[in-house]
Amino acid sequence: MTSLVPAAPTRGDPSYVERQKIFVKIGILHSALREWRDEIRQLQTLAILGGIAVVLGVSGPFGTSFVLPLVPRIIYWLAVTFATYSTGSIASGMAVRLIDGRLSRWAEVLVVAFAIGTAVLATVTLINVLAFGLRPQIADVIPGAFSIYAIALVIAVVFSTVEQHKAPDNTPLLDRLPFDKRGPLIAITVEDHYVHIRTTKGVEMVLMRLSDAMRETGATAGLQVHRSHWVALDQVTAAHRQGDGARLTMSDGTGIPVSRANVAKLKEAGLLP
Repeated sequence: MTSLVPAAPTRGDPSYVERQKIFVKIGILHSALREWRDEIRQLQTLAILGGIAVVLGVSGPFGTSFVLPLVPRIIYWLAVTFATYSTGSIASGMAVRLIDGRLSRWAEVLVVAFAIGTAVLATVTLINVLAFGLRPQIADVIPGAFSIYAIALVIAVVFSTVEQHKAPDNTPLLDRLPFDKRGPLIAITVEDHYVHIRTTKGVEMVLMRLSDAMRETGATAGLQVHRSHWVALDQVTAAHRQGDGARLTMSDGTGIPVSRANVAKLKEAGLLP
C-alpha cells in the first residue's frame, strides 16, 4: 500500500535546503528578538528611554509643540522613543547576525546603520500616520530620512567603537545568552546551524558554529570530545569507557559521548586511567 504521508526531505533535496534557509532566517529573528527582550527588561534601559521621551515631550521638537498639548505630546514621544528603540535594536541585531563577520568593520557599520535607519524611518512614518493621519509625501519624508540615517550612522559607529575597545570577557560566549541563563559553562552541543549552550542555569540555542562557540569559552578549561560536543572539564562528574570511545556524565546529569579519537585527551586530562 502506498503511503499517503510524504517522505521527509533529505539533506540533498532542494526542499531540505530551502527549509534550512528559512529555519536559519527565523532563528536569526528569534535571536534578535531575544536580545531586545533582555535589554528592554532592564530598569536602566527603561529609565533612559523614559527620560528621553519626557525631555522630548516637554521641549516639543519637530513642530510637535504646535500640534499637541503637553500630556498627549509626552505620550506621543513615549511611543516614538520606545518603538524606534525596539525596531532599531531588532534590525541591528538581525543585520549583525546576517553579516556574521563576513564584512570589514566599516562595511558592517554601513550595513547596520542602513538597517537601523530603515527600521526607524518606517516606524516614525507609521506612528505619524496613526497619530496625525498624515499621508507620507516623498518631499516631506526625504529631509527627515537624511536626518534619521545620519543619526543611525553615528549610533552604528559609536557601538562599533565601543565593541572594538571593550575589555575582553572571561567567557564571551555568555554574552550571547539571556541574563537568567548566564552561569558556568557545562557543555556545548552542535545541531545543524545552531549550538546548544548548556550552563548551570539552563540551556540556550544560539545560531553559530561550534568552532566559533569554542573560541568564545575564554578562560573556561574544556575539551572538544566529539565532533558535535565540547565540555567544561570542571563540570565532568564521571567518565567511563564505552566500546572504543567513552561517555561523560556532566554536573547537570546529562551524558556526553566521547569519540575514539578523543579518548587520549581524557587520559591526558586525568579523567580516564
